[in-house]
Formats: sequence, C-alpha cells, structure tokens
Amino acid sequence: MIRFPHLGITLEHVIKSVSIGGFEIACYGIVLAIAMVTGLLLAMRVARATGQNPDDYFDLGLTAIVVSVVCARIYYVVFSWDYYREHLSEIINLRQGGLAIYGGVIGGVTTVLIFAKVRKMGCFRALDTAVIGLVWGQMLGRWGNFFNREAFGGYTDGLLAMQLPESDVRAGEIMDLMRAHLQTIDGVAYIQVHPTFLYESLWNLGVLLVLLFLTFRVRRKFDGMVFLGYLLLYGMGRFWIEGLRTDQLLWPGTHLAVSQILSGILVAVSLVLLIAGKKYQKGTKEYESKRTVKKKD
Repeated sequence: MIRFPHLGITLEHVIKSVSIGGFEIACYGIVLAIAMVTGLLLAMRVARATGQNPDDYFDLGLTAIVVSVVCARIYYVVFSWDYYREHLSEIINLRQGGLAIYGGVIGGVTTVLIFAKVRKMGCFRALDTAVIGLVWGQMLGRWGNFFNREAFGGYTDGLLAMQLPESDVRAGEIMDLMRAHLQTIDGVAYIQVHPTFLYESLWNLGVLLVLLFLTFRVRRKFDGMVFLGYLLLYGMGRFWIEGLRTDQLLWPGTHLAVSQILSGILVAVSLVLLIAGKKYQKGTKEYESKRTVKKKD
C-alpha cells in the first residue's frame, strides 16, 4: 500500500511484478520498456515534422536504447562498487532497479554522435531531435521507481508527502529522521518521504514542453540549441532533486553526490554554450546582411 496522506490518496494494490506463465516480470522493467518505445516513436514523429527521415531515428533509437541501458548499469555499478565487489553475481540483475540516468544519457549522446557521423546526418540536429524522445522516456521511466518503492527523498510533511511501508523499502535508505516519524496504520509501519520520482517526472514534463516550444515555435535557433536547453533545464532540476534523495551515488571518498556534481557542470557548460551560440548566430546574420547590402550596391 502506498499513501499520499495530505492528498487523501491511498493506493492499496501497487504491485512490484506480474506473473506470465510462471515467470515474474518486474513492473520497473515494463515501465522502462514503455518509456523507451514511446520515446522512440516521439523522436520519429519530430523527425518527420522537421523534414528529416524518421527511419534514421528508428535505427538510431534501437541502437541507443541498448547502449544506454548498458551504460546506465555500468555507471550505477561503478559508483556502487563497495557493494557490487562483494556481490558480483548481482551486477547483471536489473530486476530490482539500479540504472543511473546520467550513465544512460552519456551512452545515448555518444551513440547519436557516432551514428550521425556514419549516416552523414547533422550531429547537432540529430541531438536536438533525439533529446525530445529522451526526456519523454525519462518522464515516464521515473514511474518505474514508484513501483519499486525507491528513489525517494528524506522525511517531509509537505503537501505531496508519500508514505511507504517500512518493510517494502531497503533498510539502508531509511534515515534517522524518517524512523523518528514512523507512523503505524492498521498494524503497518510507514515512513513518510519526498516522492522525488514524482518531482522529477513533473519537472521533465516541463522540460519537454519547453523543448517542443523551441523546436516548433522558435524560428531563430541554431542546431544544438534544443539539446543544450535540455542539459541546462534537466541539470537544474536534477541538482535540486538529487539533494533530497536518500540513495545518492557518492563520489568515492567524499560525501558529494555524483549526480549533483555532474548536474552543476552541465548547467554551467550548457549556459555558456547557449550564450556563445546565440552570439555566433547573431554575428553570422549581421555578416550575411552586410554582404547582401554590398552585392546590391
């Protein structure tokens, strides 16, 4: 059972898996599969609407999905090595989660750049198109964490506070303040937390709307602008949300969250590149305008 007490919402039958022919399929995996497929379809639709070949993005998407999942797992395992070096057999077990989105983004971006070069597509234009499917996938994929009862934040008594049965949550993710506010309802002990999966899903929805606006409503843009907008906006949201979470991946030997470090870097770099890109675009337009005037003279 999962409860949102201040919203008056009680979800009594939130399952973690479904059984098909005696084989258990994790809801986490089902949600991720839906997110990936629909993200691919959205990228293909954007490609068609912007005069590109959607078949290129179908091929790109199939490759990027595989590479992204592998990279997301590698990223997670690397920064959780203290655990996995003692449990090597669990490295390939994805049924309980354990995918780091930044690892997936790194793998996906690398795939787009290589694929675009091989297919002789514009690299930055390909990134602008593919990133819309990516952020859609992130928005939906976060709900896999909901079914897994993971990726939540510390204690809160805010409007969106979520209550989870203590027995459903990994013990290492329960902080002292959460234990201090345990509530027992009908004989079940609940922790009350920030639903950070929900925060990020809603944030990504906002990012998606901005990217679609940039793609279809802003005329004076340069190739790569939509992608840089994604890095800026997603990085800002992730920096804040990561600070709330209790399952942070830490930089070895420190108490610094890896995702916050990377988010801060991405925000700074993307902001600088956006400003530089706009200045370069403005300078190019002014130069072309002067050349046109001279030709007329």
